[in-house]
Amino acid sequence: MNLEQMLDYFKASDRVAKNITKWIELPAREASYAEFPRCVDSRIIEALKRRGVHKLYSHQASAVEEVDKGNNIVVVTPTASGKTMCYNVPVLNAILKDEESRAIFLFPTKALSQDQTAELHELITEAGVDVKTYTYDGDTPQSARKAIRQAGHIVVTNPDMLHSGILPHHTKWTKLFENLKYIVIDEVHHYRGVFGSHLANVIRRLRRICNFYGSNPQFICSSATIANPVELAEKITGSEIKLIDNNGSPSGKKHILFYNPPLVNKELGIRKSSTLEAKNLAQTFIKNGIKTIVFTRSRLNVEVLVTYLKDIFYGKMGSEDRVRGYRGGYLPGLRRDIERGLREGSITGVVSTNALELGIDIGSLEVCLMCGYPGTIASTWQQAGRAGRRNGVSAAVLIANSSPLDQYIINNPQYFLESSPENALINPDNLVILFSHMKCAAFELPFEDDEKFGVETTQEVLAYMEEAKLVRHVGKRWHWMSEVFPADEISLRSAANENFIIIDISEPHHRVIGETDRFSAPMLLHEEAIYIHEGQQYQVEKLDFDDKKAYIRKVDVDYYTDANLAVELKVIDVFKDTEDNSEVLKGCGEVMVTALVTMFKKVKLYTHENIGSGPVNLPEMEMHTTSYWVSFSDKLGIPQSEIQNGLLGLSNIIANSAPIYLMCDPGDIRVVYQVKSTFTQRPTLFIYDSYPGGVGFSEKLYGLHHELFEAAKKMIEQCECEEGCPSCVGPLNEFSGSGNPKEITLRLIELVLR
Repeated sequence: MNLEQMLDYFKASDRVAKNITKWIELPAREASYAEFPRCVDSRIIEALKRRGVHKLYSHQASAVEEVDKGNNIVVVTPTASGKTMCYNVPVLNAILKDEESRAIFLFPTKALSQDQTAELHELITEAGVDVKTYTYDGDTPQSARKAIRQAGHIVVTNPDMLHSGILPHHTKWTKLFENLKYIVIDEVHHYRGVFGSHLANVIRRLRRICNFYGSNPQFICSSATIANPVELAEKITGSEIKLIDNNGSPSGKKHILFYNPPLVNKELGIRKSSTLEAKNLAQTFIKNGIKTIVFTRSRLNVEVLVTYLKDIFYGKMGSEDRVRGYRGGYLPGLRRDIERGLREGSITGVVSTNALELGIDIGSLEVCLMCGYPGTIASTWQQAGRAGRRNGVSAAVLIANSSPLDQYIINNPQYFLESSPENALINPDNLVILFSHMKCAAFELPFEDDEKFGVETTQEVLAYMEEAKLVRHVGKRWHWMSEVFPADEISLRSAANENFIIIDISEPHHRVIGETDRFSAPMLLHEEAIYIHEGQQYQVEKLDFDDKKAYIRKVDVDYYTDANLAVELKVIDVFKDTEDNSEVLKGCGEVMVTALVTMFKKVKLYTHENIGSGPVNLPEMEMHTTSYWVSFSDKLGIPQSEIQNGLLGLSNIIANSAPIYLMCDPGDIRVVYQVKSTFTQRPTLFIYDSYPGGVGFSEKLYGLHHELFEAAKKMIEQCECEEGCPSCVGPLNEFSGSGNPKEITLRLIELVLR
């Protein structure tokens, strides 16, 4: 069966059709073309024509013209709309006019840099010009690095390498910085939260160095559709940016299906597992040879689904590799191998986290299944756009799980289809992040007395650094004096820089098979945890917290593990607070969070039932971050057990409604409640950023206070259950006493909205 026949079969099949809450057909879109702008060198035009490009899309032509006028731009168009041309053409053009010109291309991942370099090389070869383009990242051999520093016209790298491998050694890159004309930042929407806050500081450092060498580069950014592309690009680059969004690219017909797994127990609101439904649908497509990508929310889910789907080909000679997993934590060689398999068509199905959401060329996939709502409208469109890149018919299926956020989206498809995508938030002035980069900046070049590094308090921070014996004030300058190389201590992808490596000790010859960050390690790699990698199960024999190593051994069991986290929270400083009405107070400020993994559960594969548990003995983790809180009067006349139920219901629903507004992963914020807070002396709900120092989510929620509770109210009222379920206030077995958790939660929300 081909895809269209398969979709007709779904429409006719009662089993599938009754679970579809909305079926949308987006018609094919014609291309809108423009002539090559006059400024483009004839060699580039001829090369493009030989490659079948006789005209540019309207947005590509606009981008080339604006860059030629000297403007900084951000191009915002859907997936597979030819954004690459918007920076390749102007940069090559500038180098052909003046061969001393240089450019830096920044991509969020190594895979994307290699993919785009290949495309750029093809264009340069076709044009027969001498433009030296090199990838400079952790995989670049030492022997090649000197040549790149001296001769590279275009240096393709990622933020991590720019931060630790290029800026601290700028004296070796004199030629690049003296002649730097363009900085290209691709997939700008990817730089939100912690990563974006770090990148904005890396760009501040880059601009200081350019200033020192006498260059003033232009910025060319590209982004998927988000609500605030100009604001985000301006915050990252520190420059004024012009928006290009007149998309002229064509697209094939696309079917979008909203799929809600059937209810297994109506009273308890329990639905069939979204993982098992995704497995069934993926199996149907893959067995019919339809190239399919399944996106799932967690690394664990990737491995569980790969395990299930590999069974399709079990015992068929050498066919198991037709289904592969793809996620962070795989080593680079394995990831390149999977990308190649997708492009060449030897892989029929791939299960991925959002790691494949970016624009890596993975050939022509026909179907995208999203197992769980990706968390943001922007990400959902990005993932859906991974299928149907070659103008054929394609389908994207959003399969909801039981969480309130998923149920809200699946039952309100209009909200999803008509809302503008979310705002991407960054906070470059987060003190933890800013201080880290000021150390790097001082190492790179001395600070002047009147210099501002993004904030008015730059001189005060330098004075603090002098007390810590990191810098010395001589004349009118602050000089770095520590022996430490500061860039090595900072990871751009988390606010804490400590990764744990995972070592397979099954064979006499031990090997590293992956890594994870410090905050996830206790949850995923505690002793006796089952760690799954490429469908193979491993048991954790030992977690060495001091050396940051986990030792694992291959096992063959029919369960996986899931850990529980207990959290304590103390308020340290109040930034703002307001008495909303006599019963409700809202505030935001700095808090200290103490987290401890207490136990783990064993969950059976396929049936997902609980088959046992065990203790976890690991040290507590402490984190300073920011929080937004809502506290209720202790004179509401509601019994304490009911207040506890209301706060529990509220914490479950708010954890799901907040990401609607924040463009963040539900894991980026955490919610805890205290029936009597030591700080407010009242029943209080705390929502905090799960990153050291916070990245601005709490302040944003403080401002969105009413919208947040309105959305929570709508989610609860639309749920069909009677007293509460996983799709609204949480499973009934979490609540105590005889009251109705749904009613009491709504009662608290009404107090807030009064």
